[in-house]
Order: sequence, then structure tokens, then C-alpha cells
Amino acid sequence: MPPWRTLRRLAFAVLVVAGTAAAILVYERFFREEPAPYFASDEDHFLFGSVGTEGAEGVPYWLWLVLPRVFPDLLPAPGGYGAIGFVSKDGHDLPIGLSKVTVGFPRVGINCAMCHAASYRTRPDEPPTIVAAAASHQTSPQDYVRFLFRAAADPRFNADTLMAEIARNTRLPLMDRLLYRFAIIPTARRALLRQRDSQDGWMRSRPDWGRGRIDPFNPVKFRMLRQPMDATIGNSDMVPVWAMARRNGQAYHWDGLNASLREVVLSSALGDGATRQWADRDLARWDDPDPRRRSSLRRITDYLLTAPVPKYPYAVDRALAQTGAGVWATACAECHAPGGRRTGTIIPQTEVGTDRHRVDMWTKSAATAYNAFGEGHSWKFSNFRSTNGYVATPLDGLWLTGPFLHNGSVPSLADLLEPVDARPRRFFRGYDVYDASRVGFVTNSPEAEREGSLMDVSRPGNSNAGHTYGTELPAASKRALLEYMKTL
Repeated sequence: MPPWRTLRRLAFAVLVVAGTAAAILVYERFFREEPAPYFASDEDHFLFGSVGTEGAEGVPYWLWLVLPRVFPDLLPAPGGYGAIGFVSKDGHDLPIGLSKVTVGFPRVGINCAMCHAASYRTRPDEPPTIVAAAASHQTSPQDYVRFLFRAAADPRFNADTLMAEIARNTRLPLMDRLLYRFAIIPTARRALLRQRDSQDGWMRSRPDWGRGRIDPFNPVKFRMLRQPMDATIGNSDMVPVWAMARRNGQAYHWDGLNASLREVVLSSALGDGATRQWADRDLARWDDPDPRRRSSLRRITDYLLTAPVPKYPYAVDRALAQTGAGVWATACAECHAPGGRRTGTIIPQTEVGTDRHRVDMWTKSAATAYNAFGEGHSWKFSNFRSTNGYVATPLDGLWLTGPFLHNGSVPSLADLLEPVDARPRRFFRGYDVYDASRVGFVTNSPEAEREGSLMDVSRPGNSNAGHTYGTELPAASKRALLEYMKTL
């Protein structure tokens, strides 16, 4: 064989080997997904487990770790991620509501507890008590994503600055240092800026969410379902998701847009950033007998069915509560007691009179598009719908679910029993010290103003009107009713 042919074949073989090695390296370092960390406790799995958001929209772990140190001026206040309401639990390196999975490299994503875990303190000088499956009144998801967007747009978001800060925390292997410098950091910056361009624009055109609130379905409409951009406002208070077995067959979400718990859990993961391919893999393990391999969404669903309702942490005047039970039976039980005639049903917005923006946001075309979103997949949705009102929810653990109404526009139960004109017009959400006298959180104090976010009920979507049931009760009946509602 002529020497030039031998050389050509040798060169071709070298190229094939090099190309294969490069492909393997790219796959190993960017796409190979390791099993998510296993948590023996179902509660810890809910608080820290993965719902599949890391691969498509996760932030590189070491980058996520140092961002608050490089960009403290871009946070709402000092304190790192704590400045936007994240709370931590001993023994875990991430705050509640975040998960870490290696997809090529360790990435941080969000999970259900971002919106469904709360903290409270009975006095300012005590450590917070964490309650899983509660309404996350203290966390600000909007401030979190906006912090990431602002950091990515800042000139300091560069390999030299970020690698120097990472080096203060760990010594990465040489290959990882090269990948972070030349691939991971530039790619993460571009991805965050793309998300900003597709998401922050429509958020800026609407009132801010603030602590403990989120617009959960406009992102689904615009990003996932490709619905035309509109001017609707879906700002909503977080909801508790404990003891879901008591709500079997009832409508979920504030407007009752779905009555299947399995669809609600899966669609929440997809809305948070999980992919359809991840859902296929996870749901294929729904009945796996090995708890280490079982579907993450199955574990979450099972946990929600039995998650405990927190007990009121203060003393209760039992005699007064006994009187209040009678007031409850006549004024509230029909809509909010287990087995009540209207409990779990959708009350027309024209009847309840609360802000209608949330109802108008979820359109019939969006519901139709979501039901078609899983076409060709075993989990295809079929229960999404558009409604004309709000669900009369069971009030288990009511004491910990303030601020109240679907948009969180009334700070306490005492305020909710007042006529609309007497309810506070401005207050601060997100401070976790409890106000036992009014049955809610402290919302007007220097500390609440410093740590919380302003709620102005004059802004679109923030109205505190409606739900006037009980507002005409005598003062003594209101006091008794408040005492009883602490026991729910």
C-alpha cells in the first residue's frame, strides 16, 4: 500500500478516536445525569429532593454558591440568599426549596418547597420553626430569579472574577477549572440572559409578586404553551399542601383549574422547569418497589396526602373557642368545614367578590393547550379547565396560612373579619414573627418593613375587597370565632 494511503488511513483513525473521545468527554461533563441524592425521610425529600429542574434550567452549583458573595449589591438586603427569604435546615448544604443533581456537573434547581414550606417564630429572638407543605409566606421566587438575571447582566459576571471566588471555597480539579472557565460560566451567562429576555419583560409589566406570592401560570402560558402575550395578572398567595387526602376529588389551585392531584404535582414540576423527557423517566418508576429508585413525584404525592397539619403553638382559651365553634358552624362551616355543602367547590367570583385577575388569567385556550401538552406521552393531561371563581378551601392549619385571600391581600384573620374599608391598605409581607392577637404575622413594624416586601392593595391584582362573610358579626362573636379558628 502506498505510504500516503497508510498515512491517510492513520489520520482518519486518529480523527475518529479523537472525535469519539471528545464526544465522550462532552457527554460525561455536560449531559450524563447521575441519580438524584436519596433522602430517607419523605419530608426531607419534599424539602430538598429533585423534581427534574436541574438539567434544563439548573444553575452550576459552584457558580450558584458564590454569586451572593460577588454580587451582594444586587440582592434586596444583606444576608446572601436569606435576603430573599430562603430558610435552611441543619445538615443540608442548600436552602429549603432547592435541589442539587449532577448533570455533567453539579447543578442547582428549584423544587416544590420553594413555594410550600414556611417558617415562623413566636418571638424575634428564637430560631425559626420550619413547617413542610405550608404556604411559603417568607420566600420571594421573583427576587431569586431577578437576582440571577441581574448578576448575569453585570460585567463582573466573568470567568476571572467568578473563578477567583470559587477558589476561595474549593480547589476544583484542573479539568473542572478549565470547563468552568471556558464553557460552564459563559454558557450559564447566556442561558440566564435568554431566560431574562423571555421572562423578565412580562414580569416588569405587572405588579411585583413580593414575599410569599407568585404568578404560577402566566409563565406556563407564555413559555411552555406558547400562548399569545396578554395583560393578565396571576399574582397569587402561596397555598398549604398538607393533608391532601382530606381533599380527595376536590378542586386544586385557587381557581380550581384541575381536580387531579397527580396532574397538579406533575404540572408543577414541568412549570418549574422539568422536561417532558424527565417526566417520562420518572413516572416509569411510579410503582418501583425499591424506595431508592421510586418516582420522585410519587414520593412527593404520597407525602402530600399525609403531611401533618401544624398545631397552633400558643395557648388557646378553650371556653372561648367552644363559643366560637358555634359561630363557625353558622357562619363558615358550609364552605370551609370538612364535609361542608360547598367545601371544595368553586364559588363564582361574582359571589365572593374578591379580586378577579387570577380567574381571568387562566384562559380556556391555555387549558386546552395544557391538556394537549403531553400528547404522545403516557401522562398526557386531561383535567385542566378554566373556571369562573375561587375554591372554598378546607381551612386545616388556618393559623399559619396568612396573609389571607387568594392574593394575600389581608394580613390577618382579625382584619378579614373587618369591613373592606377597615382592612389595611398597605402592609409588609414576609416577616416570620407571629402575631397571636390578630392571628397572622407581624406586618407593620420596623423589622417587618426591613425584612418584608410592601403589599399595596391599590395595585392591579392586589385588591382586598370581597369575602365579607362574618364582617357584620358582633365584636364578641368575632373574638370567639378567632379563638376557635386557631384550633383548625
